[in-house]
Amino acid sequence: MNPLAQQLNETLAKENPRAAEMLSTLGKAIYMPKLGILSQSAEAKQKAKTYNATIGIALENGQPMHLSVIQDTLSAYEPKDIYEYAPPAGKPELRTVWRDKMLLENPTIADKAISLPIVTNALTHGLSIVADLFAEAGDAVIIPDKNWENYELTFGIRRGARIVEFPLYDGDNKFNAAGLRDALLAQKERGKAIVVLNFPNNPTGYTPGAEEGRAIAAALKDAADAGINVVAVTDDAYFGLFFEDSLQESLFGQLCGLHERILPIKVDGATKEEYVWGFRVGFITYGGLSEASLSALEQKTLGIIRATISSGPHPSQTFVLRALKSPEFAKQKEEKFTIMKNRANKVKQLLDSGKYGNEWTYYPFNSGYFMCLKLLTTDAEAVRLRLLDAYGVGTIALGSTDLRVAFSCIEEPQLEDLFDRIHQAVLDVKATVNS
Repeated sequence: MNPLAQQLNETLAKENPRAAEMLSTLGKAIYMPKLGILSQSAEAKQKAKTYNATIGIALENGQPMHLSVIQDTLSAYEPKDIYEYAPPAGKPELRTVWRDKMLLENPTIADKAISLPIVTNALTHGLSIVADLFAEAGDAVIIPDKNWENYELTFGIRRGARIVEFPLYDGDNKFNAAGLRDALLAQKERGKAIVVLNFPNNPTGYTPGAEEGRAIAAALKDAADAGINVVAVTDDAYFGLFFEDSLQESLFGQLCGLHERILPIKVDGATKEEYVWGFRVGFITYGGLSEASLSALEQKTLGIIRATISSGPHPSQTFVLRALKSPEFAKQKEEKFTIMKNRANKVKQLLDSGKYGNEWTYYPFNSGYFMCLKLLTTDAEAVRLRLLDAYGVGTIALGSTDLRVAFSCIEEPQLEDLFDRIHQAVLDVKATVNS
């Protein structure tokens, strides 16, 4: 094993031994080179005042070489802020500004030990880093039965982990903390589990309330008390889009420092929060450990980044940073939040109107981009196909009963027509089956 990797492992083992135990084989082996091209280039950037012949970019007239056909459309930005490589951890100022934003929006984190957020190539990349560092073949990845299908690819297919599902809702249509607890305690023999908490939930648009949040934290603590090391990942992709009386903060804050066997990891990003899906700017943040351990995990994370994408795209980081620093940012974001909230409320109004009879119910939703119908009389895939072929409407079928609808991308005046068409497609399929 490389001495740098060994040193990081020894730091973790000394400072936070339970966190050290959570690392995968790859997680133990990975490190960020200190004597490689990047470190030598960084040193040269500081000291090579005559000629800097270290970096793999081209310069012209003292700035990054570029084509006018590109720069003409980006004239508001300095070439140095878009063409050069971004550091593997991301633009330093962006990391700091995102941390400040995180603390402002999540007061429970304020007095907790957390790392400086590391820039990822959006949320999926952040989850992939978690999988590489912590998921070993056979490890349990615990998620609710209503989940984003990419978890299977990221943790299961790529890393060989076992996907363990529990029902998202309990008998009272609240978050099923008891089911989560049972799934965790079932990993007692292996002594390790990875939990992914995605709120607002994709596909249902559900965020637990404050009491449910405390129950989730208690379930994780019960598992830790039972001797199970828990990697607790908060997938906060849709953070901030809380439309009703639910948690208004990430659970990350509650989990930091909760137990020595619980390692909280926050994965979030500008992707959906700031409506910049194609920019691919996300963040990964560790919490609840000593400063030395947080630094060790940061170095391992940078090793993964260096070994895969080298660094994230510089232009999009610059665009996001400029937006976050703008005095208009908060006002404009609130305007978009109101539009999204009005769409969610309109959907709920339509579904509660009685207009659509007894063809479906819907899963509780109060946040995010989506909601899910539970079809009572027809097959979801058959309805999905009927909607496409006869009505020009796209939806997502999940299993035999669930139909996911993204109200985020439908203007409020069109929502009634959308659900009218879904209802008619259900009636069509029902008539065909019964004929």
